[in-house]
Amino acid sequence: MARERATALLVDFDGVLRRWDPSVASGVEREYGLSEGVLTEIAMQWGRLQPVVTGRVSHADWVTSVADALADSAGGPERARAAVEQWQRYRGEVDPEVLDFVREVRAGGVRVGLGTNATDLLDADLAALGLVGELDVVVNSSVLGVHKPAKEYFQAACEALATPPARVLFVDDEDWAVRGARAAGLSAHRWSGSGDLRYLRAALATGG
Repeated sequence: MARERATALLVDFDGVLRRWDPSVASGVEREYGLSEGVLTEIAMQWGRLQPVVTGRVSHADWVTSVADALADSAGGPERARAAVEQWQRYRGEVDPEVLDFVREVRAGGVRVGLGTNATDLLDADLAALGLVGELDVVVNSSVLGVHKPAKEYFQAACEALATPPARVLFVDDEDWAVRGARAAGLSAHRWSGSGDLRYLRAALATGG
């Protein structure tokens, strides 16, 4: 049985609409004598990350906890704080092809939401990256208090889009998020790069 064609799009932020240059973190690590990859490794430890993406602690508190964890290897707390602050000043880059796609489908009458596990810095990031007004809704886990891949997260996203789950197409670069969306009744596609845009255009009800 064929699915209903999607009339709304929900896109992930990091890894889809926003991309990160890994050389920024590695440059900071070299400058401060840290082992390669340690900034991301420490920052993304789930026990540290989960409270900030559910709004239980602030982005600033999360940054402090990362610096505290790096104090010994950075040569003291002051150097650790300086390293983490320098790393955090870089806020990523918008993928221009994805942004063009978002604009295209919105112009065709498709509602587009941003569906992200993010911190309380998200609004500032969207403003800094020139994305204010480019999306119909923003579904931030730290505001909801629940994160992807929970069913409740996707239910809230569909409500924000005013679209039933069967009519929402979700795009994310992580398998676990795609599986969670499908379990919640959404169509979902694992993003692997701009080569996917042709498929996504075909899956959306633009122009008809």
